[in-house]
Amino acid sequence: MEKSRLQNNVIVIGSGPGGYVAALEAAKAGFSVTVVESATLGGVCLNWGCIPTKALLKSAQMLNHSREGAAYGFSAENIQPDIERIFTRSREVAATMSRGIEFLFNKAGVQLVHGTGRILPGRQVEVTAEDGSVSVLQAEHIIIATGARPSSLPFAPVDGEKIWCSRQALMPPFIPKSMAVIGSGAVGTEFAFFYRSLGVEVTLIEFMDRVLPLEDDDVCAQVSRSLRKTGIKVMTSSAVQAVEKGEMCTLTVKTKKGEEQLQAEVVLSAAGVVPNTDFIGLEQVGVEMNRRKIVVDSAYMTNVEGIYAIGDVISTPALAHAASAEAVACVEGIAGHDHKPVNYETMPACTYITPEVASAGLRERDAVARGIEYRVGRCQFASNGKAVAAGEKDGFVKVICDAHDGRVLGVHLVGANVSEMIGGLVLAMDCGVTADRLSHTVFPHPTMSEAICEACKQLVAR
Repeated sequence: MEKSRLQNNVIVIGSGPGGYVAALEAAKAGFSVTVVESATLGGVCLNWGCIPTKALLKSAQMLNHSREGAAYGFSAENIQPDIERIFTRSREVAATMSRGIEFLFNKAGVQLVHGTGRILPGRQVEVTAEDGSVSVLQAEHIIIATGARPSSLPFAPVDGEKIWCSRQALMPPFIPKSMAVIGSGAVGTEFAFFYRSLGVEVTLIEFMDRVLPLEDDDVCAQVSRSLRKTGIKVMTSSAVQAVEKGEMCTLTVKTKKGEEQLQAEVVLSAAGVVPNTDFIGLEQVGVEMNRRKIVVDSAYMTNVEGIYAIGDVISTPALAHAASAEAVACVEGIAGHDHKPVNYETMPACTYITPEVASAGLRERDAVARGIEYRVGRCQFASNGKAVAAGEKDGFVKVICDAHDGRVLGVHLVGANVSEMIGGLVLAMDCGVTADRLSHTVFPHPTMSEAICEACKQLVAR
């Protein structure tokens, strides 16, 4: 029996983790849905970000583990990476996931239109195909999910040869002997770790006084130690002033000690992204902007009725899972269903180096800034049986709780596979769980997750 559909319909511009989730949710709600996509299904995250980088990082992890075989009781000599296979596998993984979205669209009855979308008055979307042909679609609801692209620094414009962005790093024209990475957020740190695993001499340069500057200070310190241990040169409180290209790139860097110069064969620009809000007709239809971000209300609707925006084009965390959560909330609102607002206070963030980083909720400096009285419990993985047995002793679990009622306010983890442990802690914070309750929760033994319980026991014991 054919599924009944509402007369209303939805156009989604973009098919990244915000766009494709919005399309599938809208189809599930009974809307007829059209997705406009100018590139490959899945957006930057699936094709040029989250997924292919994780494939590369898994290769790096396997490579590093094989080199450490003696510590685990086996010998392996002359371990060398198969560079071509590493990058080919990454692209295969991305292609497989993209085909998966296409399958889901077909199953849900979502129509896909290839081309570049531009919003016209009257809730219309003009689509220009690759061959130059133009068509016009109309819908009662338009969801903008066009994502973002890597920014290009004015003193180091990306040329794809000597100065790379994440796209060249994912499909490099060659493997350089040395690389300078500008920016130590998740993207810069992950690529620094990956290329160092291949034997590249890497310098990681960060303007702030710590790497992964959005993380808790204790996490930043641990990550800095871990990166230096791999042989990466870490420069914090350092600002790149200029990049001069030649056979080698010469970087002029302002540090606390003064100006210095360093050389690298390639420079990787990893200093943020730019939202894709230009050239899509926002000005013509009067959508309100704040700089380059689209202004939306709590239902993700713009000031123009019937036009919505989610993901990297609005002023919320630029995270794939944030965009997906916004997609669900947006479509539930359009469909007139009750929906729980996205909780940005507990939005998790992960960095997939070795050891991994995962965090959610308040950092200590946030609690101090807000005048919140808090307590901190810690458990080092060096005291955890599973971590010791696995040879994964680096890192810790840190829990921040309210000093008065014991509610968990923030969790910060560094260690092996901690990205798989953070979800339950996000749920705990969303539900207002206390450190005392977590300390009485039975965790399986031996697991690294026991460190959560141990950190909470410190809080209860005080």
